[in-house]
Amino acid sequence: MNRNRQQLAKQAAEAHRVNIQKNIQHRLEVAKAQGDEKLIRQLEAELNYCN
Repeated sequence: MNRNRQQLAKQAAEAHRVNIQKNIQHRLEVAKAQGDEKLIRQLEAELNYCN
């Protein structure tokens, strides 16, 4: 039972990480479309930090 909870917690953490990365990636695409260089650099750094 405890092992199952650990596995579920690990899966939830991974899903959370993936969702954050997708969100940052989307924001980066929007920033590039708008030509916001400062935001692009910030989001790229944030994406690198998550990896």
